[in-house]
This record gives sequence, C-alpha cells and structure tokens, in this order.
Amino acid sequence: MDIFSEKLVIRNIGLMLSGKMEAPVLEGDCLVAIDGKISAYGYEKDIDTQGATTTVDANGVTLAPGLIDSHIHPVVGDYTPRQQQLGWIDSTLHGGVTTLISAGEVHMPGRPKDIVGLKAMAIASQRWYENFRPSGVKVMAGAPIIEEGMVEQDFKDLSDAGVTLLGEVGLGSVKDGPTAKKMVDWARKYGMQSTIHTGGPSIPGSGLIDADVVLEAGTDVIGHINGGHTALPDDQIICLCESCKAALEIVHNGNERAALLTINTARELKQMDRVILGTDGPAGSGVQPLGILRMVAMLSSLGNVPAEIAFCFANGNTARQRKLDTGLIEVGYAADFVLMDQAQHAPGKTILESVELGNLPGVGMTIIDGVVRTGRSRNTPPAQRLPEVV
Repeated sequence: MDIFSEKLVIRNIGLMLSGKMEAPVLEGDCLVAIDGKISAYGYEKDIDTQGATTTVDANGVTLAPGLIDSHIHPVVGDYTPRQQQLGWIDSTLHGGVTTLISAGEVHMPGRPKDIVGLKAMAIASQRWYENFRPSGVKVMAGAPIIEEGMVEQDFKDLSDAGVTLLGEVGLGSVKDGPTAKKMVDWARKYGMQSTIHTGGPSIPGSGLIDADVVLEAGTDVIGHINGGHTALPDDQIICLCESCKAALEIVHNGNERAALLTINTARELKQMDRVILGTDGPAGSGVQPLGILRMVAMLSSLGNVPAEIAFCFANGNTARQRKLDTGLIEVGYAADFVLMDQAQHAPGKTILESVELGNLPGVGMTIIDGVVRTGRSRNTPPAQRLPEVV
C-alpha cells in the first residue's frame, strides 16, 4: 500500500449483502477499501487490516452496497424548483442511496427544446454534477430529451462532450416508434444508454407511450414499467416483460399493483435480474428520501421476494444493467456502502425478516468512495444498533 493511500477497514459486520442475486449473502465480517475501491472482504482473521486510516466498528449491523436510484429528475445542485425543494439529495443519502441516475432534467424552468439548446443544457448538466457532488452523492446527469429534427451528428457531439445518457424518450416531441428507434440506435452507437417513458402522460406535454412504441424503440431501460404515474394495461406490461431483454424499471411514483404484476411476471420468466428500482422524483408525488427503501420493503413483503434479493433490485441489478462500478461487493468496485440494522421495536427476528414484513430498516451510516458521509439517518426509523468510527 502506498504511504499516502487512504485505507478503510469495516469490522464486526453482522451480515454482508453482496448485491448479487445469485449469491446475495456473503460469508465474512470484515471489508477493506483502499483509495475508495474495495480491496478485500471476508473474515477479519484472513484479511490484512493493518495501517487503516479509518476504522469503522459495524457493531454487528448489516453492510450492503450503496443503493442506486435509477430514475430521478434533477435540475441543478441540490435544488429542484418543481417542488421548491432544497437538500433533497442529502435527504436521499440519509435513505441509503449513494448513486442517482437522471432520466432527464425536465423540470428546469424554461427547458430548451431547440436542438442547440437541449444539447447545451445536457452538456452543462453533465458537467455541473460531475464537478459538484451534493453531500458526496454520485449524480449521473446530463440526459437530453430527444426532439424531432435531431440528426446522428447531434448524438456524436453529445457523446464527445461526455454525455452518456438519454432522458426519457417520449417526454419530448419524439413519440413514434420508428423515429425513437432511429435516435436510440444513434445514441447506442455512441455509447449512450437510453430509457423510455412507459404508460400514460405524467405531466402536460408528455403523452401515452404504449407497449408497441416501447418495443419498437428498443431502449436499454423500460422506464417506470409500472407507470409514471399511469400504468399500461396488464396485458401490455406482461408483453413487455416477455418480448424483450431490457431492464424492467419499477418506480415509487407509479402504480403499486402494476409493480407487483411486473415482479410476478419476471419471476415466472426467471428473469428477476432485469428488475431495477427508481423513485421518479422529485415530482408531483413529492420527494422521497426513503423511496428506494420503501420499494424494497413493499416488493419483498407484498411480492413475496426474500429481502436479500429485493435489496439486489436496488443496487446490484441496477449496477449490472447500467454498467456501473458501484452497487456490488466486488474487488475493484467503488467503496459505496449503506450500514443498517433492524429498526427499534420493529417486528421480525432479523433485519431481513423485518423487511419481509414490510418494515424499513434503520440506516446507521453511509460511505461513498471509502469516505464516511453520514452517521445515523435523520429520516429512517432509529436502528437497534449503530456502527461507529473508532
């Protein structure tokens, strides 16, 4: 280890969740990260823990990869004008979320819809969240809303400037399958990942995007398959699950019944690894600092999903679908973690059983890039035990 390296040691871990559906619980009680990357995990007796610059005693709580919100609508910094909300990203961190992914900066007042303007805003948004991480949270932003008249060169320009995402297809003037497919293919050619609006209109100016358009567009992610807010009919949701391999994104600001239909269909197809979670906020439904934890508890308790698997929807599945270097306990991955425990007086014998009964865990600490960012959450119910920096 370099003499100037930062070494984080987390010891006395009670339960280690991996983010991997195929092996959601890891053997071990200790994890080491060097310079913000996971370097080793397992049992403390088998790991080099010498020379730590930061040591966290987990006090028997659960460690999981930091949660990922796959569908947000940021604007600038930690402010969203639609709900006049300041500090929503910091509050979300207190819900265990360490990475946020923009589905388009659509709530910017006066959002430009001309091609020069939308490209300029996407590049600027990508830059300002790259240069400023609110409370340390990773915000992947700069997601342009595609409009009629864009040509292949526009996507190359965006990609060359560092833009890696498309905003929700269908929120702009492109609402037909053939045009959407042409532009999604251009985006993919230049390394940009795409999401499509699914379901009825969410705000004035958006429109219905039905299963036929979703399938023809061929995006990487089926954005809010359970509606944002209005879901498609059941047969169309089942058709989407069966007819493509795209990520099935379930959001907090959608239809809960449609969310459970999606889970049950994915289970029947043996493709639950496609399920990822978002909040689709800040929006008219409000700002949900605990939205991802609430989704985990809802899908586990009402969808009959083991809690350790439901947590994978919120980190590892998203990491794999989105090709991120966070969200999994894996050597070389970012040292982004949430440490949590069963909430005080919550029913259930363990944290997993408590979540399976529909209860939120208590977050005791968040860590991003190997740096402790928060202690006890101000938003979750209080945890039974708390980790501490020693």
